[in-house]
Amino acid sequence: MRREFKLPDVGEGLTEAEIVRWHVKAGDDVKVNQIVVEIETAKSIVELPIPWDGVVAGLLADEGQTVDVGAPIIAVNTGEDDGPAGAGRVEALADDMVPKPPAEGAVEPGAHGSPAPKEERQAVLVGYGVKTGATKRRTRKQPAGRIAANPVANPDRVEVGGPRAGQAVEAPAPGPEVGAAPAMPGRVAVLAKPPVRKMAKDLGVDLTAVTGTGPQGSITREDVQAAAQEGEVVTAAPRPALQREERIPVKGVRKMTAQAMVASAFTAPHATEFLQVDMTRTMEAVQRLRALPEFAEVKVSPLLLVAKAVLTGVGRHPMINSAWDEEAQEIVVKHYVNLGIAAATPRGLVVPNVKGAHELSLPDLARGLAELTETARAGRTQPAEMSAGTITITNVGVFGVDGGTPILNPGESAILAFGQVRDMPWVVDGELAVRKVTTLSLSFDHRIVDGELGSLFLRDVGAMLEDPLRMLAWS
Repeated sequence: MRREFKLPDVGEGLTEAEIVRWHVKAGDDVKVNQIVVEIETAKSIVELPIPWDGVVAGLLADEGQTVDVGAPIIAVNTGEDDGPAGAGRVEALADDMVPKPPAEGAVEPGAHGSPAPKEERQAVLVGYGVKTGATKRRTRKQPAGRIAANPVANPDRVEVGGPRAGQAVEAPAPGPEVGAAPAMPGRVAVLAKPPVRKMAKDLGVDLTAVTGTGPQGSITREDVQAAAQEGEVVTAAPRPALQREERIPVKGVRKMTAQAMVASAFTAPHATEFLQVDMTRTMEAVQRLRALPEFAEVKVSPLLLVAKAVLTGVGRHPMINSAWDEEAQEIVVKHYVNLGIAAATPRGLVVPNVKGAHELSLPDLARGLAELTETARAGRTQPAEMSAGTITITNVGVFGVDGGTPILNPGESAILAFGQVRDMPWVVDGELAVRKVTTLSLSFDHRIVDGELGSLFLRDVGAMLEDPLRMLAWS
């Protein structure tokens, strides 16, 4: 029996995701819960498992394609008989991931005066099914040259928002894992991978006039190069030697970050204070910690002691670790710390947080920071790891920057920017000396944190970095 696995909602309110990488191809055997695809949501890269045993019949979405929640992305032949007995439990698991329309004749909640029942969520294989009616989206417009992947299995399927009837379409570029049938007579169809299409565009080659020598008649790089060299096809106008502009689609993490930063900047009244700190003793402490057996298998950096100083400062000034509830008109003071660390990744800025950082010993805090940054740079940070943060540190010093005015992470009242540590002239006991100096920049929500509280917190963090023994005295 052929089953189609539909893109589930792997986070609260997810409406779409981009196919990043397929782990299987047509004809591969798959097992229940085997990871078959990686998708990029607005927050992270997520691996999706398949809920059935069977053989992959076809991949219904290309790598790099953005797919709506509920759209089929892979077809699997399960080997089961059609009918109730063949549907079984696994079909229910897959169907639970997408919204179902109400049954015919059913009364919608709240209609004709009927009370709306309490909304419930049912756990499924991955994430939660998107709530019916929770999100309304306009039909996505797709480029005119798109039809469903795997035209053999479903030659008449056309993507939502695709070309209208009578419009010429192209089959999708078959990736290394996706099989595709040769172009049918009378249909304008070109089988070529995206890199081949780009090469043809750069060389001004018309692909519709090229005879493909690849699998199932697909056009290869060699075909395009031969056509360009021998002049066998009509070429388009050559591209300008210099491309003066480039347009990059805003999606995924960068889209989410942009929305969050705009919301934060125009919601919370930001104020920023700066403090230069003599870090010489902290840098010496870092070297001594690296020699201890408790830190033998974990990286110790100045950021570790900056994090510890922030945690100690929160204990002395709890209001700095709070949030503004606009609807309730209340300040929510949090007596726990989920310490966020802003991390630059190839996909954009992410801010995962160490849960319960206030309860961790220094070696455990070091391990938590190391795991957090490694996961973020590998693009494996999950949505749950970036939610519920209470206060954030951004280490701009790694970019050779002294300081700045960081924007608050939404839902938090303070963020500390840690600048580069560099040699500077400094007065010590009335004498001029060369010391390790950094700049701390604290931005805070002025609705919650006034100038006095912000100054006291920043001064305490600076004092602990000037003399790390204060962390012991104040903890």
